[in-house]
Amino acid sequence: MRRRDFIKVIGGGAVAWPLAARAQQDGRVRHVGVLLNCAKDDPEAKARVAAFQQGLENRGWSEGRNIRIDYRFTAVRAEYILGLAKELIALQPEVILAHSTANAAQLQREGSTIPIVFVNVSDPIGQNFIASLARPGGNLTGVLHLEASIVGKWMAMLKEIAPHVTRAALLGNRNTTSFDYFLQSAQTMTPSLAIKMVPSDVENDTDIERAIESFAREPDGGLILPPDLTTIVHRNLVIALAARHRLPTVYPLRTFVEAGGLMSYGTDQNDMFRLAAFYVDRILRGDKPAELPVRAPTRFETSINVKTAKALGLTVPPGLLVAADVVIE
Repeated sequence: MRRRDFIKVIGGGAVAWPLAARAQQDGRVRHVGVLLNCAKDDPEAKARVAAFQQGLENRGWSEGRNIRIDYRFTAVRAEYILGLAKELIALQPEVILAHSTANAAQLQREGSTIPIVFVNVSDPIGQNFIASLARPGGNLTGVLHLEASIVGKWMAMLKEIAPHVTRAALLGNRNTTSFDYFLQSAQTMTPSLAIKMVPSDVENDTDIERAIESFAREPDGGLILPPDLTTIVHRNLVIALAARHRLPTVYPLRTFVEAGGLMSYGTDQNDMFRLAAFYVDRILRGDKPAELPVRAPTRFETSINVKTAKALGLTVPPGLLVAADVVIE
């Protein structure tokens, strides 16, 4: 397996980030809140927490010594977000790490002036979290999840593993993801890849089943999923329907592939949480979120489920296998 690192440049120039430094030794125990978009006992949640804590420790912050961290877990349930956001804000931490667009939006809606560091947010400008990547301008900043142009990569991967595909359904919920952000980008790229993009807006499991079954009535189709709370919650349903209708699918997260999905391309989630620790560190030291540029992710990963490819009658091209960081046999 091979990992490829991509260095992004924001605003035409590389952003210089300071090296880890020793945390302030003034006797105070600093206070941080974290709102995570996963269940507490989820192995991925534990990995994200460990990566975040490692990032803080690299900058001199040690839980139980000079920092206190209060975690809340939404278990990927939209109905939990409001209560947990209110609960965290009531604790009055000095900064809150918000995992996902939905979590960041709810914290912002509460009207708090507490600094918020976001991860897994793909369109922070469109969501009105920030004024610009270079100068966020408010009390939010963080790590950009995916740029809109990544949809071109997903489409190219779909065409590479299934050259017969001429139609692709973009499946997601406009209420829980930056659906139009990815759709607009996809529509500019479809002519060059000879793929017709079919927007499929879904809000629940019934919508997902109806949309996929309707789309599958015509031949030569495939699915593309942007990162979205709705499809993450119902990922087993999406994977099962894709298999039943023999639809090659590109997912945004490795968890889909580990659950039986065909392939994914997206950010290294643990790396994003280590990057988020940088912002928490800077804010605890007195920097303002308004003046901390949003940082692009530096590590991406490709995952392929060879067993699923065989079940779909597909042969994984050597180039995709070589590029893959995770191959499930």
